[in-house]
Amino acid sequence: MTISVYMTARDQDEAQKLARMLVEKKLVACANLFPMRSVYRWHEKVQEEYEFVIIAKTQAKLFDQVKEAVREMHSYDVPCIVALPHVDVDKPYADWIREETE
Repeated sequence: MTISVYMTARDQDEAQKLARMLVEKKLVACANLFPMRSVYRWHEKVQEEYEFVIIAKTQAKLFDQVKEAVREMHSYDVPCIVALPHVDVDKPYADWIREETE
């Protein structure tokens, strides 16, 4: 099964480093990066920050390895790393994800 992994990063530089590392290690086939504004609670205070979203495509069986690799180099104490299952995927695209992560 293929999945998308939704993650956030401190800034564009960190997002690019995480995405490149995951692709180079063949843990993900590709990663998309987007700037965003986040509002969240941290240590009993409401925070507002600019962050970057990473959406990476991979296989479900690699999710634990993706989490471990991201945690090792992420600047956050508690990084957002969420697996989103692909309910319906165009077969050639799913095949490409599998080929790039074998």
